[in-house]
Amino acid sequence: MKAKKSILEHVYDHEEQRRDRVYLTQPLGGEQVKDYTWGQTLDEARRMAAHLQSLGLERGDRVAMLSKNCAHFFIAELAIWIGGFTTVAIFPTESADTVRYVLEHSGAKAVFVGKLDPIWKSQQKGIPESLHKIAFPLAPETSFPKWDEIIAKTEPLTGRITRKDDELAMLIYTSGSTGKPKGVMHSFGCLSAASEGIMRGIELTSEDRALSYLPLAHVFERAYIECGSFVAAPHIFFADSLETFVKDLNRAKPTVFLSVPRLWLKFQQGVFAKMPPGRLDFLLSLPIVKGIIGKKVLTNLGLEHVRLAGSGSAPIPAELIAWYRKLGLNLMEGYAMTEDFAYSHMSKAGFSKVGYVGVPHEGVEVKISDEGEILIKSPGTMVGYYNAEDLTKEAFTADGFFKTGDRGERTSEGLLKITGRVKELFKTAKGKYVAPAPIENMLNEHPLIELSCVSGVGEPAAFAYVVLGEEVRKKLDDASKPGIESQLAELLDKTNKALSTYEQMQFIVIAKEPWSIENGFLTPTMKVKRAKIEEHLKGKIAPWFDGKKKVFWE
Repeated sequence: MKAKKSILEHVYDHEEQRRDRVYLTQPLGGEQVKDYTWGQTLDEARRMAAHLQSLGLERGDRVAMLSKNCAHFFIAELAIWIGGFTTVAIFPTESADTVRYVLEHSGAKAVFVGKLDPIWKSQQKGIPESLHKIAFPLAPETSFPKWDEIIAKTEPLTGRITRKDDELAMLIYTSGSTGKPKGVMHSFGCLSAASEGIMRGIELTSEDRALSYLPLAHVFERAYIECGSFVAAPHIFFADSLETFVKDLNRAKPTVFLSVPRLWLKFQQGVFAKMPPGRLDFLLSLPIVKGIIGKKVLTNLGLEHVRLAGSGSAPIPAELIAWYRKLGLNLMEGYAMTEDFAYSHMSKAGFSKVGYVGVPHEGVEVKISDEGEILIKSPGTMVGYYNAEDLTKEAFTADGFFKTGDRGERTSEGLLKITGRVKELFKTAKGKYVAPAPIENMLNEHPLIELSCVSGVGEPAAFAYVVLGEEVRKKLDDASKPGIESQLAELLDKTNKALSTYEQMQFIVIAKEPWSIENGFLTPTMKVKRAKIEEHLKGKIAPWFDGKKKVFWE
């Protein structure tokens, strides 16, 4: 499936046809915001493209961006493409060592530094002196040349500057849940085809509104929000900070809202902190008030205008999807990867079932290998892994299907269900393989639990290591611990009844500290780093197996 026109052609059309229409809305702190029309966006992008060319960079050279989500991430991406270069985005939460690794591995010649947290003071040690550096308007104080000063004195490039389908548009570095980040190469041809296909799939239009807050260095936000907006021209708003998120959400009044399972769970736990789940379920069971209650809850979350809500990046518990749909939110699960530019599967009307991730997007082929692995051939499939020919070759079957590493099964209608990771299967001392992901999904449905990791490599049995929900942690004291232990013991028994004997867990361990990006237990996209957790638990496990309890505190 080839794109009807390249992503840059879409952008140039918006520049001409929607020149004075607001495209990007950037909060500046407090009640202040700055709007950028399509005309202003392209004017700044064209001026910065000219500046990048003046630095002596050659066509195809990599230009990096280290920034949280902001309007100038979008504008800089366009500047890099119009200038003839390739984008490399770095997660804004990465350590100095990872920043340096990505910059050096990609061969970046320049870097934009943007909106960042206080960790910038340590991150800047990872930026080589030899690189050209440019500071976005919202960047921390630096000695780098400033964006606004550069564009004020630079004449813009003119005309519809094109890029060939086989030219590299971007390198997307994976979030590192399975080791060192890999640089996934995407061409303009595959990126354009996938972006058009996604927009047809979710029916995004210029009348839609979206809030950009998930990391733009990750393919989910990059494909559905940024590149989606380059094609369909919705109004994009940005979140200023975690503290202002609710205000930013209410400003945007999004019609399309994407999130990840952990955040959907946190939203639910926030609702339960104000109203007990039992009472809410009772009210939602009453036909007369169900609609009123559901709308009130969604309004308090800032989601009352959402026509399409999506969850991606990691598996989401089926019960959580069902709960949001009971409120009246059209929450759909999807499935895709960095390697196919997020263009794989999506739930849609008539093809949506709780526990399944939908059906293939237009032009996507899928099959299940004899070993149960999901194999995908997508219009968005990567060119390959940068500087890793052997790894690229290993990633594909002889007939060109990408090996996802996920296990799955399909219905006769084509609905796909993810049943675990091929490489995450582990053997207990009983000699049987255990797939942790489905068990974790069952545990994560419990209102006490925010995250879980099921492990037990070489141990007498499997066990679960869990993080309590934020609201539960806030109220935790010695008096509340016995009640929590009792509820989790009941959960253990209930879950084990649904499992085969060899899969059953012997106990649950409650983590001492919540897992976070900062302490290394979560990737920047909030996926659990299983290897990190298993390393953390080494040497602690034996006493728990010797004990007679069902629930332990770390």
